[in-house]
Amino acid sequence: MIMDRIALILAIIGGINWGSVGLFRFDIVSWLFGGQTATVSRVVYTLIGLSAIWCISLLFRERDEEREHT
Repeated sequence: MIMDRIALILAIIGGINWGSVGLFRFDIVSWLFGGQTATVSRVVYTLIGLSAIWCISLLFRERDEEREHT
């Protein structure tokens, strides 16, 4: 499903961003979009957070699909 892929890509971007914050104290999203409080940065942070919540469903969906095939 395309929504799953988009959510996974955004969650990966968020993970890479947090990794760079943890390792280098460098926030890529705020650097690209004008600071942490910039509207665009906040929208990106929100989309990444929502995509992470969406990805939780991926953990349980595989089991449901396996049950349908058996």
